[in-house]
Amino acid sequence: MTADRQTISNDVAKIGILVISDRASRGEYEDLSGKAIEAFLGKVIRSNWLALTKIVPDGVDNVAGALIELSDREGCDLVLTTGGTGPAPRDLTPEGTRAVITRELEGFGELMRRVSLDQVPTAILSRQTAGTRGHCLIVNLPGRPSAIETCLSAVFPAVPYCLDLIGACLIEVNSDVCSAFRPSL
Repeated sequence: MTADRQTISNDVAKIGILVISDRASRGEYEDLSGKAIEAFLGKVIRSNWLALTKIVPDGVDNVAGALIELSDREGCDLVLTTGGTGPAPRDLTPEGTRAVITRELEGFGELMRRVSLDQVPTAILSRQTAGTRGHCLIVNLPGRPSAIETCLSAVFPAVPYCLDLIGACLIEVNSDVCSAFRPSL
């Protein structure tokens, strides 16, 4: 990470919210999943942050292109995707994510599926994953707002330290809502 990026990142964390949905991208219904992500972040993050929201149709190229735009061109430190993680033919978010990440972090998907199984037996159908692209952490979330809350509550304690390790922004959390782990020095 360059000194300029570190200085900028410490002031305001850029967080991409990528909604993947054919119908939402055509304006056929109001997106609630992206709003659920933003509401969760508003409760959890104590430091300054800026949300950059984008809605794209399903498809590997659409997902990959949007992730590259948010991470490389917009300089997002964290991108949270929602939708397209199931087994339906158009659910291609994990494939689009894997096309652009340099390191996959399978533990995110494993934990999200495990906590989701406490809510619904169909959580085993979910194919969420996560990974890094340069100084950006990308995490796939499900499309249902209630599932987003469940999944983010489970994995977010590891997000600030992961961002530290990859040279992204410093994110401080509201400890009343989230117990983020950072090892003591």
